[in-house]
Amino acid sequence: MKFLCIPCDEVMSFSDRDLPGDGTITALFRCGACDREMAMLTNPMETQLVTSLGVEIGGRTVPEQPLQQTRSRLDTPRDDAFSDDEVSSGGGEGSSSATSAPDHEFVRIRVTWSPEATDRLGGVPRFVRGMVKRIYTDYAQEKQIEVITPDVMDRARSELGLEGM
Repeated sequence: MKFLCIPCDEVMSFSDRDLPGDGTITALFRCGACDREMAMLTNPMETQLVTSLGVEIGGRTVPEQPLQQTRSRLDTPRDDAFSDDEVSSGGGEGSSSATSAPDHEFVRIRVTWSPEATDRLGGVPRFVRGMVKRIYTDYAQEKQIEVITPDVMDRARSELGLEGM
Protein backbone atom coordinates (compact mmCIF):
# COMPACT_ATOMS: atom_id res chain seq x y z
CA MET A 1 0.00 0.00 0.00
CA LYS A 2 1.30 3.43 -0.90
CA PHE A 3 -0.02 6.92 -0.25
CA LEU A 4 -0.26 9.44 -3.06
CA CYS A 5 0.07 13.22 -2.64
CA ILE A 6 -2.89 14.44 -4.69
CA PRO A 7 -1.66 17.99 -5.49
CA CYS A 8 1.77 16.72 -6.66
CA ASP A 9 0.72 13.29 -7.96
CA GLU A 10 3.78 11.85 -6.19
CA VAL A 11 4.08 8.74 -4.06
CA MET A 12 4.63 9.72 -0.44
CA SER A 13 7.58 8.13 1.34
CA PHE A 14 7.64 6.75 4.86
CA SER A 15 9.06 9.25 7.31
CA ASP A 16 8.56 8.09 10.90
CA ARG A 17 6.74 5.60 13.09
CA ASP A 18 5.53 6.06 16.66
CA LEU A 19 4.29 3.40 19.08
CA PRO A 20 2.46 5.38 21.80
CA GLY A 21 2.03 2.30 24.01
CA ASP A 22 -1.76 2.16 23.94
CA GLY A 23 -1.81 -0.51 21.23
CA THR A 24 -1.87 1.94 18.34
CA ILE A 25 0.69 2.79 15.68
CA THR A 26 1.17 6.20 14.13
CA ALA A 27 3.00 6.25 10.80
CA LEU A 28 4.10 9.52 9.21
CA PHE A 29 4.48 9.88 5.43
CA ARG A 30 5.99 12.82 3.55
CA CYS A 31 5.73 14.03 -0.04
CA GLY A 32 9.21 14.50 -1.51
CA ALA A 33 8.04 17.26 -3.88
CA CYS A 34 6.05 19.60 -1.61
CA ASP A 35 6.98 18.36 1.90
CA ARG A 36 3.31 17.76 2.72
CA GLU A 37 2.94 15.30 5.60
CA MET A 38 0.22 12.80 6.34
CA ALA A 39 -0.21 10.59 9.40
CA MET A 40 -1.84 7.18 9.51
CA LEU A 41 -3.20 6.01 12.86
CA THR A 42 -4.15 2.37 13.46
CA ASN A 43 -6.41 1.25 16.28
CA PRO A 44 -5.33 -1.60 18.60
CA MET A 45 -7.16 -4.28 16.59
CA GLU A 46 -5.63 -3.10 13.30
CA THR A 47 -2.22 -2.97 14.97
CA GLN A 48 -2.61 -6.56 16.19
CA LEU A 49 -3.68 -7.72 12.72
CA VAL A 50 -0.75 -6.01 11.00
CA THR A 51 1.71 -7.32 13.59
CA SER A 52 0.40 -10.89 13.42
CA LEU A 53 0.88 -10.85 9.65
CA GLY A 54 4.53 -9.90 10.16
CA VAL A 55 4.17 -6.56 8.35
CA GLU A 56 6.75 -3.93 9.27
CA ILE A 57 5.28 -0.42 9.01
CA GLY A 58 7.76 1.66 7.04
CA GLY A 59 9.61 -1.34 5.66
CA ARG A 60 12.32 -3.61 6.98
CA THR A 61 15.75 -2.17 7.78
CA VAL A 62 17.53 -5.53 8.21
CA PRO A 63 17.05 -8.81 6.34
CA GLU A 64 14.48 -11.19 7.80
CA GLN A 65 15.96 -13.81 10.13
CA PRO A 66 14.95 -17.50 10.17
CA LEU A 67 11.73 -18.05 12.13
CA GLN A 68 11.66 -14.35 12.95
CA GLN A 69 7.90 -14.20 13.41
CA THR A 70 7.91 -17.20 15.75
CA ARG A 71 10.89 -15.91 17.73
CA SER A 72 9.27 -12.49 18.15
CA ARG A 73 6.38 -14.17 20.01
CA LEU A 74 8.63 -15.89 22.55
CA ASP A 75 8.86 -14.50 26.07
CA THR A 76 12.66 -14.44 25.94
CA PRO A 77 13.83 -14.79 22.33
CA ARG A 78 17.52 -15.56 21.85
CA ASP A 79 19.34 -13.26 19.43
CA ASP A 80 22.01 -15.90 18.80
CA ALA A 81 19.60 -18.77 18.09
CA PHE A 82 20.72 -19.02 14.47
CA SER A 83 24.30 -17.81 14.68
CA ASP A 84 27.07 -19.91 13.17
CA ASP A 85 29.28 -19.41 16.22
CA GLU A 86 30.20 -22.41 18.35
CA VAL A 87 27.42 -23.27 20.75
CA SER A 88 28.42 -22.96 24.37
CA SER A 89 27.74 -26.10 26.29
CA GLY A 90 25.06 -25.59 28.88
CA GLY A 91 27.35 -27.52 31.21
CA GLY A 92 26.04 -29.70 33.96
CA GLU A 93 25.39 -33.38 34.01
CA GLY A 94 22.81 -34.70 31.62
CA SER A 95 23.49 -31.90 29.19
CA SER A 96 22.69 -32.96 25.65
CA SER A 97 24.80 -30.36 23.91
CA ALA A 98 26.55 -31.52 20.76
CA THR A 99 29.80 -29.90 21.85
CA SER A 100 29.87 -31.47 25.30
CA ALA A 101 29.59 -35.09 24.15
CA PRO A 102 32.27 -35.84 21.55
CA ASP A 103 32.09 -39.55 22.39
CA HIS A 104 28.66 -39.62 20.69
CA GLU A 105 29.97 -38.34 17.38
CA PHE A 106 29.98 -40.94 14.63
CA VAL A 107 30.19 -41.18 10.88
CA ARG A 108 26.82 -41.79 9.26
CA ILE A 109 26.75 -45.06 7.38
CA ARG A 110 24.07 -46.58 5.19
CA VAL A 111 22.06 -49.04 7.25
CA THR A 112 20.07 -51.85 5.64
CA TRP A 113 17.52 -54.18 7.17
CA SER A 114 17.68 -57.96 6.89
CA PRO A 115 14.44 -59.68 5.78
CA GLU A 116 14.07 -61.22 9.26
CA ALA A 117 14.41 -57.82 10.95
CA THR A 118 11.91 -56.32 8.50
CA ASP A 119 9.43 -59.10 9.32
CA ARG A 120 9.91 -58.48 13.02
CA LEU A 121 9.39 -54.74 12.51
CA GLY A 122 6.13 -55.61 10.74
CA GLY A 123 4.76 -56.78 14.10
CA VAL A 124 5.09 -53.28 15.55
CA PRO A 125 1.86 -51.22 15.43
CA ARG A 126 1.83 -49.03 12.33
CA PHE A 127 1.40 -45.73 14.19
CA VAL A 128 4.75 -46.17 16.01
CA ARG A 129 6.61 -48.23 13.43
CA GLY A 130 8.48 -45.25 11.98
CA MET A 131 9.70 -44.17 15.41
CA VAL A 132 10.81 -47.70 16.31
CA LYS A 133 12.61 -48.06 12.98
CA ARG A 134 14.35 -44.75 13.61
CA ILE A 135 15.51 -45.86 17.08
CA TYR A 136 17.07 -49.04 15.67
CA THR A 137 18.60 -47.20 12.70
CA ASP A 138 20.17 -44.54 14.94
CA TYR A 139 21.51 -47.28 17.23
CA ALA A 140 23.04 -49.12 14.26
CA GLN A 141 24.65 -45.94 12.91
CA GLU A 142 26.09 -45.07 16.32
CA LYS A 143 27.55 -48.57 16.65
CA GLN A 144 28.66 -48.60 12.97
CA ILE A 145 26.46 -51.64 12.20
CA GLU A 146 25.60 -51.84 8.50
CA VAL A 147 22.88 -54.53 8.60
CA ILE A 148 20.13 -54.62 11.20
CA THR A 149 19.24 -58.18 12.16
CA PRO A 150 16.98 -59.52 14.93
CA ASP A 151 20.14 -59.99 17.03
CA VAL A 152 21.02 -56.30 16.60
CA MET A 153 17.44 -55.39 17.56
CA ASP A 154 17.75 -57.49 20.74
CA ARG A 155 21.06 -55.86 21.67
CA ALA A 156 19.61 -52.39 21.05
CA ARG A 157 16.58 -53.14 23.23
CA SER A 158 18.87 -54.35 26.00
CA GLU A 159 21.37 -51.47 25.80
CA LEU A 160 18.70 -48.79 25.42
CA GLY A 161 16.58 -50.19 28.25
CA LEU A 162 13.60 -51.05 26.06
CA GLU A 163 13.06 -54.66 27.22
CA GLY A 164 9.72 -53.92 28.88
CA MET A 165 8.29 -52.38 25.73
